[in-house]
Amino acid sequence: MHTLYIRNIHEMTKAEMFHKIIKIGHRKVAKTDDDFAHPTPVRPNSPQPPQMPAAAAPELPPLSAIENLPTFRDVVAVDRHDLFSQKVKICCVQFDFSDTLKSAKEKEIKRLTLIELVEFIQSGSGKITEANQGELIQMISTNIFRCLLPASHETTDSVNAEAEDENPFFDPSWPHLHLVYELLLQYVVSPDTDTKTAKRYIDHLFVMKLLDLFDSEDPRERECVKTILHRIYGKFMVHRPFIRKAINNIFYSFVYETGRQNGMAELLEILGSIINGFALPMKKEHKVFLARVLIPLHKPKALGMYHGQLSYCITQFVEKDCRLADTIVMGLLKCWPVTNSQKEVLFLGELEEVLDVTNTVEFQRCMVPLFRQIARSINSSHYQVAERALFLLNNDHIVELISQNRSVILPILFDALQKNTQSHWNQVVHGLSLNVQITFMEMDGDLFEECRKQYKEREGKCRELEEQRELTWQRLEAAAASAV
Repeated sequence: MHTLYIRNIHEMTKAEMFHKIIKIGHRKVAKTDDDFAHPTPVRPNSPQPPQMPAAAAPELPPLSAIENLPTFRDVVAVDRHDLFSQKVKICCVQFDFSDTLKSAKEKEIKRLTLIELVEFIQSGSGKITEANQGELIQMISTNIFRCLLPASHETTDSVNAEAEDENPFFDPSWPHLHLVYELLLQYVVSPDTDTKTAKRYIDHLFVMKLLDLFDSEDPRERECVKTILHRIYGKFMVHRPFIRKAINNIFYSFVYETGRQNGMAELLEILGSIINGFALPMKKEHKVFLARVLIPLHKPKALGMYHGQLSYCITQFVEKDCRLADTIVMGLLKCWPVTNSQKEVLFLGELEEVLDVTNTVEFQRCMVPLFRQIARSINSSHYQVAERALFLLNNDHIVELISQNRSVILPILFDALQKNTQSHWNQVVHGLSLNVQITFMEMDGDLFEECRKQYKEREGKCRELEEQRELTWQRLEAAAASAV
């Protein structure tokens, strides 16, 4: 009897254990499904992002229950944390902004509540608790991390990327959205925000999602994201390497895969400030970034949309380390546009900025291939390209560099200048070429005359070859006629 009782207890225990295992298995499956629905991006050789503390999603009130709550001034200090939590829950509610009349009262309540939250954090009248910070970041994530509307190039057959800026898209939810961004900005820059606590919520995953928002069609949103990401980079030193690598990956995707990214100008503005803060001597990873990311960014057709910011980044590198001038010039020559005259004008302008901060030693390393390309640009039939190349030769610093190496450079440029003065169709280009010739003549008259003599000899030989070729064709025609 006693043995039977023990066996029954043992069997019940196994059954209970079996059911317990089944329940645990179900819970694990549910967790895996949730992780699969919201995967954390994993990048090779990069630290895993810290996980946000597990917290239950706030229960959203129904639209009918959204009412005006008391202001923070109307409640005692001990009750402000609960009031803060209630206001944050109201702001988690999403609305349809395609219809301006739908839920107009509730939309206004949410807008006023967001304004009050911004003022509360900005004033520093009450330090929010860690739990409130978690609720705040969760509310902000709910509002800004959303599916962006399809880009214009995805909904039309347009190929020209520059045309996308003609009619920029403005998000109808901006009356609420810009307040949410302002709230995030005030939270990041607030002196009451402790980075050790805040980095639990503003983690690598949060930063990655923030970077995704640079692809927004709304320029106002991209500007807000740029400001916030810049502040995060400045305040959260632990995130700096990750942010740089994440931006690099966006650029790699843009150059080598998609060729489409709305926020290139804004991302390069952030990088311009980052490069300006690089310590010397410059790290190897920064030089690799210049060679593998910034220089290849000159290749895409949409260069005109972000060239000003890119050129600033390039110039910053030369100002930090003048020895990089040779790398940059040779990189630009490899990417030089062949059939796009507008891009060639941009390249010439950028070359002038780089050469303006280049010393003699680095200039001498790249001057031969550089001025061969400038000579080709001087002879361009597109008058804007020819003009821009000739204007480059009027820069005082560049003229000084040419003067120091005139025995090499003048023979390269002489033929191009002479051809322009003789046969270029544009009168402005003709006049500019003549002025540059006069400058070279005043710089070194003997060398100029020697170049002119060699030019005449080459022209004479070319005419002789042309006459011989014409005579050969005449003899062939005569021989063919007699054979018939």
